[in-house]
Amino acid sequence: MEVVQKYFDDFSAAQMAQFAALEGLYKEWNEKINVISRKDIDQLYTKHVLHSLAIPTVCHFNPGMRIVDIGTGGGFPGIPLAIFYPEVEFLLVDSIGKKIKVVQGIADEIGLKNVTAVQSRIENIPQKDFDFAVSRAVAPLKDLWSWAKPIIKKNKSTDLANGLICLKGGDLNQEIVESDVRPSLWDMEDIFPGEGFEEKFVVWVGKK
Repeated sequence: MEVVQKYFDDFSAAQMAQFAALEGLYKEWNEKINVISRKDIDQLYTKHVLHSLAIPTVCHFNPGMRIVDIGTGGGFPGIPLAIFYPEVEFLLVDSIGKKIKVVQGIADEIGLKNVTAVQSRIENIPQKDFDFAVSRAVAPLKDLWSWAKPIIKKNKSTDLANGLICLKGGDLNQEIVESDVRPSLWDMEDIFPGEGFEEKFVVWVGKK
């Protein structure tokens, strides 16, 4: 938890309590349904929570905005973002039911009223009016953009134009070429220096 407070120091008491509860809840759920690797569970706040919170360092979400988390897995980046932005609506989507069970369980237990968790393929959700899609390394950029583009409304209501913001790692050159888009990248080593985010990036694609 300290590593989150190192970079973000203006949380309310309610937000602090929600973030603090995550470690115990994920460990408890992970014993029943494995959604986080065993080697990562003890580094939850660095490898999952702080990683997710790289997104607010490049783009601020305003109250009333609607965000969809594509392939949320165990709830990342959606759960930390929903705590960070209590007045923003989040739809967390994953095709695997047991993962959605964990996500909904944790959201309920910490009192997140701005999260809806849905078991579905992203192509099958009926909503088409999101401000942003977020995701964490669940698919190549080409696929993520093909899923996100139809459900994002064209607008610019905050720092960046509406679009896709995803967390990715490694050499992205070939992936970017194949995506046929021109994303902007932020190096996470610059955002959170010394926290083990070498070759990890925040990637944004705006809807034109």
